[in-house]
Amino acid sequence: MSEFPSFNEYLESKKIDAKAFAKSETELYMSLKEVFDQVHPDSFTAQKLFLINPIRRKYQLKETVEKKAGKPKMARPVIPKPKPKIN
Repeated sequence: MSEFPSFNEYLESKKIDAKAFAKSETELYMSLKEVFDQVHPDSFTAQKLFLINPIRRKYQLKETVEKKAGKPKMARPVIPKPKPKIN
């Protein structure tokens, strides 16, 4: 069992819709998958970065998971300014 992600998991981590990419550009998908299966994911990213970015723009992964709500912001305490001393 490999500790590295599969090609589809890798594409999802790069916010690329793997199914749409594989369906539309099968030859490119298969050639990239073949290289990915032979090298480390970091090496693949370094080698194919110039291809990954245009693919990401073309096949954007639609987020199905709702973003977590952030912490509620705390109200700032009101600190009264000291009154000037009059002699």
